[in-house]
Amino acid sequence: MLIVILIAAEIFTNALEHLGEKLGISEGVTGSLFAAVGTALPETSVPLLALLAGTSNVHTNEEIGVGAILGAPLMLATLSISLLAFAVLKRRGAQGHFRPEKTGLMRDLNFFIIAFSFAGIAMFIPHEAKVVRYALGFGMVLIYFVYVMLTLRASKALVEEGHATEADNPMFICRLGLPNTIIVVMIQLLLGLGLLIAGAKGFISGIEEASSLLGISALLLSLLIIPIATELPEKVNSILWIRRGKDTLAFGNITGALVFQGTLLPAIGIMLTPWSPRLEVLTGVVITLLGVTWLRILISRGQLKVWHVWVNGALYLTYLTIVLWR
Repeated sequence: MLIVILIAAEIFTNALEHLGEKLGISEGVTGSLFAAVGTALPETSVPLLALLAGTSNVHTNEEIGVGAILGAPLMLATLSISLLAFAVLKRRGAQGHFRPEKTGLMRDLNFFIIAFSFAGIAMFIPHEAKVVRYALGFGMVLIYFVYVMLTLRASKALVEEGHATEADNPMFICRLGLPNTIIVVMIQLLLGLGLLIAGAKGFISGIEEASSLLGISALLLSLLIIPIATELPEKVNSILWIRRGKDTLAFGNITGALVFQGTLLPAIGIMLTPWSPRLEVLTGVVITLLGVTWLRILISRGQLKVWHVWVNGALYLTYLTIVLWR
């Protein structure tokens, strides 16, 4: 299934570049909206299936749901970001620089920090205070809507400044003799997306079976193991783009997914689960916010070096240490 995900990511990124080029939009929109939402579908489906159509054990469903919702942003803000450094270490060196388009990346990080802070606050609101919880959940959905509007509005100016999406390689499916039209692009996009979802779900099943033999709890499984599988599309797509020098697409794919998963999914968790501040959960929220805040500080200074994102990887190791050896 890992092989399926790797192949699907290559097909998906190739189609996205052509779609962005045909629509005349910026790399930031292609990465932050199209790629982020598309590759976030596997991890979105896990908590939704767990909460709405899971097992007969409600407590287990809620643990899987909460773990999958919070585990995904944790993985993206720490481990996924740090992997970009390893992908370019040989070519750029530890003192080399990442050069993503600044305004779009800052917008992504700002929206995530605001929305995810609400998710942390909601843990301390009693489950019985449904009006307050639903109001917070609705507010987080509204935050994502505003984010999408601002991202699309910024696209035109970025294209004029030279940040338009450009496809480096021919469409894979066109090698079969098909014309390079928007319809053919959509066919390849759906093919790649279907393979991504199928590969991620199959990988999740395999990991769940292996983890049950090791006696890992449902919450820890969801926080640590499931995101490794469901976040593979973001990791692989971003690594492919960063190795090609497409820093804006690479970072936008991760930070755009962060905004998506830091607004809509926690809103569901706040409204449908107890959403209580257990050690594993609260620590995950704090570590995630620290990772994103660190990245935002560096971007605002305009000096994002390769070694800087290893700090994010160290934060992930810190989280593992806390929850596994407490």
